[in-house]
Amino acid sequence: MSDRLLSPSDLRAALHAIGDERYHIHHPFHRMLHDGRLTRAQVQAWALNRYYYQSRIPAKDATLLARLPTAELRRAWRSRLEDHDGTGPGLGGVARWLKLAEGVGLDPAHVETTEGILPGTRFAVDAYVAFVRDRSVLEAVASSLTEMFSPTIIAERVSGMLANYDFITKETLAYFTPRLTQAPKDVNFALAYVDEHARTRAQQEQVLAALRFKCNVLWSQLDALHYAYVEPGRVPPGAFVPTA
Repeated sequence: MSDRLLSPSDLRAALHAIGDERYHIHHPFHRMLHDGRLTRAQVQAWALNRYYYQSRIPAKDATLLARLPTAELRRAWRSRLEDHDGTGPGLGGVARWLKLAEGVGLDPAHVETTEGILPGTRFAVDAYVAFVRDRSVLEAVASSLTEMFSPTIIAERVSGMLANYDFITKETLAYFTPRLTQAPKDVNFALAYVDEHARTRAQQEQVLAALRFKCNVLWSQLDALHYAYVEPGRVPPGAFVPTA
């Protein structure tokens, strides 16, 4: 590794290169989801397991919020909690994901218990929460930068699912619409934080490693889904068993 400090544009290019290689838009399970090659039961398995990730994002953000040193930073990060938890019952991204789960035929009350999720899902998501809790604030903030790539996968996912599944409606996928504006806002904050606080090449490398880690978290969740519900189709004990 060179000791030369990367310029902001070079650091952005390095971050985008990680996304180009590692973001889960390239995962075979996502390709199947987008292309309409999953059964309804497999889509249900995706919605159920992804709920655990969605539900733990506010816990991750609350953990980081407690570590931020200034009111200005805490106010900025607090909006993420409101985006996901909402400002009242039935509001926010987590509630909208439960509506998505209901729309694909799941009982939202059961989904909310997180019973039946895959062990691989739980391990990956819990590892992400632990990463944000235990690593430096810089690394924790940088790990959120997968949001740089989310508008592309959201647009692809929504268009593909609407085109290819007759049980999917725009109302089912309402979770994704606010994310198209929330994610870019969050990215701008995180990039500005990285620019200010990654002052050495070693710290810039920590930023890049944090993004690789987060990409691995997202990828491994789809690995678990593919193994259990596509190929070889080995559902672990206690996990959701499709009936459709």
